[in-house]
Amino acid sequence: MRAKGAYGENIACEFLQKKGLKIRERNYRTAFGEIDLIMQENDVIVFVEVKYRKSEKFGNPLESVGWHKQQRIKSTARIYLGQLGYEPVCRFDVIGILDNGIHWVKGAFT
Repeated sequence: MRAKGAYGENIACEFLQKKGLKIRERNYRTAFGEIDLIMQENDVIVFVEVKYRKSEKFGNPLESVGWHKQQRIKSTARIYLGQLGYEPVCRFDVIGILDNGIHWVKGAFT
């Protein structure tokens, strides 16, 4: 399972870098959870959740980032932001990857 997640994260990271974002962290972990990618787009810190599926047999990958997952990501992001020493603008994005393409939702939740 971890290999599949890493595969999707690699695809997402390359995709975002081609769009001009810079990587800050990968697989940032705290007691609250993990953030797959932390990127920077100009002055904005972007927390990215990546979901990869071979097909939509078990649903669209974007639909799997529910309220509980969002809360864990936000709690983890607060710890990361607290370590910076300043309060940047930030956003939460979700990338869903299916064999038919990459779907990037900017500002997927707040």
